[in-house]
Amino acid sequence: MLHAGEQIGSVPVLPYLSPELDGQNLLVGANFASAGIGILNDTGIQFANIIRISKQLTYFEQYKHRLAKLYGPERAARVVGGALTLITLGGNDFVNNYYLVPYSARSREFSLPDYIKYILSEYKQVLRRIHGLGARRILVTGVGPIGCVPAELAMHSLDGSCDPELQRASEAYNPQMEAMLNELNAEVGSGGGNGAVFVAVNTRRMHDDFIADPKAYGFVTAKEACCGQGRFSTASASAPWCPACAPTATSTCSGTPSTPRSAPTASSPRTTSPAPRTTSPP
Repeated sequence: MLHAGEQIGSVPVLPYLSPELDGQNLLVGANFASAGIGILNDTGIQFANIIRISKQLTYFEQYKHRLAKLYGPERAARVVGGALTLITLGGNDFVNNYYLVPYSARSREFSLPDYIKYILSEYKQVLRRIHGLGARRILVTGVGPIGCVPAELAMHSLDGSCDPELQRASEAYNPQMEAMLNELNAEVGSGGGNGAVFVAVNTRRMHDDFIADPKAYGFVTAKEACCGQGRFSTASASAPWCPACAPTATSTCSGTPSTPRSAPTASSPRTTSPAPRTTSPP
């Protein structure tokens, strides 16, 4: 699978903790991703060795300092400000927090509308921090159809239909996220005269198109993980005896293409993980 940067003709971006990320490679950008995390620190508490967003932002700051040390503060500011920064957060705050178990702590603390307001208020602080570190071209993805991913179908669906409660959550979240980004853009102004700093990416629509017609994208089905056992092939998806995924068979090698549940090592590059990614322009 190609990384997002490769799709637009950029050099592949290395994980921030990779020993190869030094010298000229720093000018290409860095990937700070860690699967399983969310906007909130208590999201993904069932996972070990994940890098929460606060730590990722610390790494982002370190990255800028390393650039400045090698190439000077002015060039470091140009690299970070001119880069395309992608951040994906939010989905795990539903599937790995609010809806993780029946009567979860967060679902007892908040109604769904109040929870969405709360996580977006926290998200705004994260995005302000990224802007404060110098990013000026920031793509912010919405939450996809989390009720339709195989792992959620296995837990909540009898007939393969998407879970309506999880779908309702993403439908309520996305327009409010866009409104929050509009507020931030009004607050910080344009990115050097080049339009909005924060741009919403409608991943829900992209995934809905794929789920409705997977064959148009080269897949047979969007309802099953390609390697695993049990309902919708979601059990033991990472077992060592699993064969390599056939790209034209099913949608993903894990049960949750838009909301990863397994926690990779800190240096694992993941284009779909919740994290800021910085890709410098050519």
